[in-house]
Amino acid sequence: MAEAIIKGLLASGACSARELIAADMRAERLHEIRETYGIEVDADNAQAASKADVVVLSIKPQAFGKALPSLTSAIDPSKLLVSIAAGIPVRVIEHLCPTGTRVVRTMPNTPVIVDAGCTGIAAGTHATPEDVALTQRIFEQIGLTVTLDEALLDAVTGLSGSGPAYIFLIIEALADAGVKVGLHRQAAQKLAAQTVLGSAQLLIETGAHPGLLKDKVTSPGGTAIAGLHTLEAGGLRTTLIDAVEAATSRARELGEELSAKLTAGSNRTQ
Repeated sequence: MAEAIIKGLLASGACSARELIAADMRAERLHEIRETYGIEVDADNAQAASKADVVVLSIKPQAFGKALPSLTSAIDPSKLLVSIAAGIPVRVIEHLCPTGTRVVRTMPNTPVIVDAGCTGIAAGTHATPEDVALTQRIFEQIGLTVTLDEALLDAVTGLSGSGPAYIFLIIEALADAGVKVGLHRQAAQKLAAQTVLGSAQLLIETGAHPGLLKDKVTSPGGTAIAGLHTLEAGGLRTTLIDAVEAATSRARELGEELSAKLTAGSNRTQ
C-alpha cells in the first residue's frame, strides 16, 4: 500500500521525490524503495515523522500497538496523521497520540497497487475539511475516493475492501465455465477478466444504473436472459449481499477486538 501511494504521487506529479520520505524497519526494503523512486528513506519512524507535514501510517493493524508509540514523540497537532490500518478506529488512534492530533482514517483496497483502487475516507475529531481534501488528493492518485462518516468504514471494508476477493472468485468461475464450454484456459481467463474490467469501466464512465446497462445486453429470448435466469435461480444476488454483510460484521468484530487490546495496553502503560 505504501509503495502504491509513493508510486501514484510521483507518477501523477502531485509530489516530487524530494517531498517524500519512507520509513521501514527492514534495511533491504528501504534500499529497494530508494533505488526505485529516488526518495529519502529512514529506518527510524520518529525521525522520518519529524520531517513530515503528513504522516501516513501504512502498517498492519496487528503491528499498530508497537509501531505507533515509536513515533508519537514526533507527532503534534501541526501534522496530519493518515491511517490505513484496517479496523483501528479514530478514537483509539487519538487516544494513543498527543491531544489534538489531526487524524484521518482511510480504507483502501488492494487494486490501488495498479492505480485502480477505491478508498473510503473519514475525518477524526480534530481533522479539518482541508485535511480531508488533502487526503482525498493523495488517494485519488491511485484510484477513486469516497468520503463518509467513520461508522460506515466497516461497510466499506465489507464491500470494496474485501470485494476484490469476491471478484477474483467470480472471474475464476467464469474462466472455469469458459473451459467447460470449450475455451482454452488462458483465453477463458483473459476474456473473463476483461469482461469484468470493461463492464466496470462502462458503468463508471456512463454513470448509468447497472440495471439499465444489464437490460441493454439482454435481448428478448436471447443468450443473456438465459444466463441471467440461471444466476437468479442460483441465488447469486442474495449470496453477494450476504457476503458483504458477513464481511462487514466481521470487520466490526475485529475492530472491537483490536481496539480493546490497544486501549488496554495503553492504559497499563500509563
